[in-house]
Amino acid sequence: MPRVPQFDEAQILAAAGRLIARHGASGATIGAIARAVGAPTGSIYHRFDSRDVLLGEVWLGAATAFQGAFFERLAGPAPWQAGLTAALYMAQRVREHPDEARVLLLHRREDFGGDGWPAGIRRRAEQLGRQVEDEIRAFSKRLCGRQDPRTVRSVNYAVVDAPFAAVRRHVAAGEEPPPYVDGLVQVTYRAVIAQLGVPIKGRSRE
Repeated sequence: MPRVPQFDEAQILAAAGRLIARHGASGATIGAIARAVGAPTGSIYHRFDSRDVLLGEVWLGAATAFQGAFFERLAGPAPWQAGLTAALYMAQRVREHPDEARVLLLHRREDFGGDGWPAGIRRRAEQLGRQVEDEIRAFSKRLCGRQDPRTVRSVNYAVVDAPFAAVRRHVAAGEEPPPYVDGLVQVTYRAVIAQLGVPIKGRSRE
């Protein structure tokens, strides 16, 4: 019978993600990852062509998981409420997945070996970037009835930029965002969306 691999890719990627969350991308060496899973370094290279590829998969996995959950909320049936739900989800996600938050919020994509990524990983990263642009434009149209540059930038600020800024300091400090962060996000969202002339009526009770 064929030998069942003792260490699968998911275990290796999870170990690498934990190392990055605690020590930064530079701390996720192949040796450190191998020690974290109790595997020989050869097992790592058997599954990943290089450290850059491994770190690229860590980043892609975290970004894909977050964006999928975030945009699922942004697609809710009532646009005004969907935008607020998505904006508030940033802090919720950080509380539920602190290691993922440190990977995504405290590092740049380039920290994960972007220069050494093969074409397939580069394409997947580009698709994630386009997803953000496309989803925010589409949501701006649903919410405001328009998608001119100013509107799209304002909507992006309300649902992405402001929530990101509200939680990042706490992520960097290794602490859970306190409850008042949700209030800051909500007040900012209301103010920006009101400035765009979107009425609040019709939203569900919060």
